[in-house]
This record gives sequence, structure tokens and C-alpha cells, in this order.
Amino acid sequence: LFRIPEDAFRVVTHEVGGGFGMKIFMYPEQPFVLFAARELARPVRWVGERSPDAFPSDYHGRDQVNDIDVGFDEEGRILALSVQTNANLGAFVSNFAPYIATECGGAMLSGVYSIPTIALEVHGVFTNTVPVDAYRGAGHPEAIYVIERTIDAVARKLGIDAEDIRRRNFIQAEQLPYSTAMNWTYDSGDFAALLNKAEAATGNFELRKMEAKSRGRLRGLGFSNYVKGVRAGAGEVARVEISTDGKATILIGSQSNGQGHETVFAQAVAEQLGVDPGKVALIQGDTDRIAIGHGTGGSRSMINGIPACNRAAGAVIENGTRYAADAMEAAQTDIEYTDGIFRIAGTDRTMTLGDVAVAAANKGEHLDGEAQFTADAMTFPNGCHACEVEIDPETGMVHLIMYWAVDDFGTIVNPLLLQGQVQGGLAQGIGQALMERCVYDEYGQLLSGSFMDYCVPRADDLPNFSIELVEDYPCPTNPQGIKGAGEAGAVAAPPVLINAILNALAPLGVKDIDMPATSERIWRAIREVL
Repeated sequence: LFRIPEDAFRVVTHEVGGGFGMKIFMYPEQPFVLFAARELARPVRWVGERSPDAFPSDYHGRDQVNDIDVGFDEEGRILALSVQTNANLGAFVSNFAPYIATECGGAMLSGVYSIPTIALEVHGVFTNTVPVDAYRGAGHPEAIYVIERTIDAVARKLGIDAEDIRRRNFIQAEQLPYSTAMNWTYDSGDFAALLNKAEAATGNFELRKMEAKSRGRLRGLGFSNYVKGVRAGAGEVARVEISTDGKATILIGSQSNGQGHETVFAQAVAEQLGVDPGKVALIQGDTDRIAIGHGTGGSRSMINGIPACNRAAGAVIENGTRYAADAMEAAQTDIEYTDGIFRIAGTDRTMTLGDVAVAAANKGEHLDGEAQFTADAMTFPNGCHACEVEIDPETGMVHLIMYWAVDDFGTIVNPLLLQGQVQGGLAQGIGQALMERCVYDEYGQLLSGSFMDYCVPRADDLPNFSIELVEDYPCPTNPQGIKGAGEAGAVAAPPVLINAILNALAPLGVKDIDMPATSERIWRAIREVL
């Protein structure tokens, strides 16, 4: 745009809060501010506000209509799946919009099931709305919603328990690695085992259903298995610098917007160096300090970032060995390193990391290490979620009783942060399933332009979450065995909520309902069958 070298720009990104895909895209205001600053030869600031900017102009997500045909045998084994998608692109094409509706989401239509043949036809539709692009999950929530709703529909048609239909169609653990009909290869996991765990956690549902019925309420229990393809992307570069007081600083291009990078990356470096994590700091979001970086997105930060940090810390030890050997007048092969200490093997002669950093500084150099890492292939976090709901048939009001999540994210680095990621994703998925909807009038005017009209879940809308993290199936495509976790909750929650609602409404004869399943929509669906 400006026709000047890239290194003539300096971009500094401070704490920005959640991103969820929406902040990846180029918005017109960003280059306009730079143009104005150059033309006026003075600083220019633009501050976006919620009502005039966020609702009317920030890019939306998830706007699709899917028509599904499924072929299956008398035992419920799926033989073929055909999906025709009309995907709203908005008034003009955004950065990734066509990809989200096609390859990114479509590749996940198989879910966790062995489906021999899948056909997908996508029509991108231009409308009067703002552009529609990636939002937490980026096409995968749409695809998993399609296949999981289909599984329950097959079960209703045959009068077979939906969980039995899932078991009959699962890709079995012994089949992994397994290439789906959409040409993605799942590397690890046990989908049936996770369903068994979720089903066991929901025990005695029939008793609770009978109790609810005695109060004039409808109880429903829904299940959903999910899998999320996480691409390795372009990898990540990390540099670790050691100061003369022995403290470490990580410089990495993966920008945190709430995931806790400052904790997990520091944890990785501290473990490699054998030092207190409190002595490890993180610098990010400054192109003068960090020349290379591939940003945060697609649940891949830890997959590439943790190994890059580990290797950078290893490079610190390697470089430090050279400085320590020179300072202590020993051969490099005689230097050992343990827990922040360089030692001449078999002696009591030692130097701390800080001492070695001073030795490097005395030479006009720095004790540091840099490394790049790109995972060999994709990772496939997966799980089975279950939800119990209670519906008041007089009002259509849905009360979420309980939510169970059994997730396989491979090797777990920080359980507390991971649980927070899952809970946040679940809240967003519940909002999508029950509340959130962008509404335009016939003239193209946005009607849901504030939180007065656009409903998002609050704390009292959410149930207790029971989250079980299973570490039995590490991923083989990266050294730590990690599977990307950031988007999983938002992928799994919408179908499990709708399946639970339809399970509750089944005795009345309601067979279908669209998202968001608001109380009005449920009330109308009940009245239509009475």
C-alpha cells in the first residue's frame, strides 16, 4: 500500500484482550490512520467504539444454510454424505472467507466417523451484511454441527439410540492413522473411549427425566463427538536472552491475546534451563525487537511455540557452554549444565547463568539462543461432550442443568490454563446455540446493533462444567505430544446443545430446530406440533 520497505514500519501491539479470529483481518481504519499520519506529519489515533464500529462493521461468523442428504444401512452405518452449503460472504470478500466455507470447514465433515463417500458443494453468496469470516473454530463448528445433527437424525429415523449409531460409525483406535474421505489423516485418539467416559458421567438421567416430568418440565440429554483439525502453519521463531543478573527473557512472535503465553512459554524455558519460572519474562508485539513471527490463530501457538522455546533455551545452554569453558579455561566437552549452573565435570568450579552472561558481555557479546520450529503435520484435538437441559413447555425457556466435557488434547502443559480455554470456548458455543443472532431489516439496517438487542451468555446463563482432560493419546507430530486446544469448546458445544433440546422435545414430536434455539423458537416449535 505505501510502497516503502517493510522494515520502515514499527508495529507495537499491547494487551488487546480476546481475538477469536475477528482481529486477524485487515480493517480499513488501520491503513487509513497511517495515511493520515503521513499526510499530516503528526500522530493520528483512531479508537473503535462498540456501537458505531464493532456491531455494524466488525466481521461476522458462522452464517450458513446447509442441506444434507445421508445414506445409511438398516443398522445405521453411514454409507454416504452429501452437503450443499450456501455460505454468506457479506457485501465483499474478506481475507479468508472463501477458504473458511470450503476447504477449512468442509475437510471436517467426516467428524470422527468412517464415512466412505462425502460430497460437498459450496455456494458463496454476496449479501448486504458485513463480511463473514473466521471466528473461533473457523469452519469446524459448522462442519461438526452438520455431522453431529446428522448422526442424531439417523438415530431418530431408525429408532436406535444415538450413542449406538455413533459407536457403529466411529473410526476405531486400531485404524489410526486414518485418512478420511475428505483427505485429512487423523493420527491418534480413541473416540469410542471418550464417549464411554462421557456416557458414564451422565448416569441416572432417566430418573432425573421422570422427576422433571412430574413438575411439568421436559428434560433432554444430548451428546456430541468432535474433532478439530489444527494446521502447523508457518511455524514459530523464539529467542531467549540471559541478562547479567541471570534472568531470562523470551522474544517470540506468537502474540498472546488472553491464552496465557507468558505463563506456558516461561514454563517451557524454565524447565529446559532448570530455573524458577518467576525469573523468565516474555516480550511480544514489537517488530523492532521481534523481526519474525506468525501470530496467534488456529489453536497452533503452543504446538510451534513450546518446541521453539525449548530449542532456544537449549541453544542458550550450548552457547553458554562455550563462554563458560573459555572463562574457566576448560574444554567445552568438560562442561556440564544442570539447574542454571555450568560446572567443570568432577570439580566444584561453577558459574551461574548470570556469571556466564557477564563473561559474554565482557567480550561485547550476549548470552542468548534462537530456534525455529514447525510441526511436522496437523494435530487433531477431539472429545465427547454431553449436556442436560430442562425446558418449560409453557414458555420455551431452556435451563442448562449440567455440561460434561471429555477432551483429548494430547500432552497437557498447564491444566489450569487449559480448563480456562475449554470453558471460554464452551461459553461462546452456548451463546451461538441459544442466543446470538445478527438481524438485518429489509433495507439492510442492522437491528441487533447493541447488547440491548444482541444477547450474549452471562455467568448465570451457564451451567456447571465438568471437564475431564485425557492424556492417553499424545500427538506424534510434535515433540511435546500437544494437540491444539483453543477452539475445541466452541466446536463441540453447538451440536450438543441442540441435540439435548431435541431430545427433550422428542416426546412432543418436534424433530428440528435451528440455532439460536431461543425460548421463542422453542415455544413456536412446540405450538406447531400440538
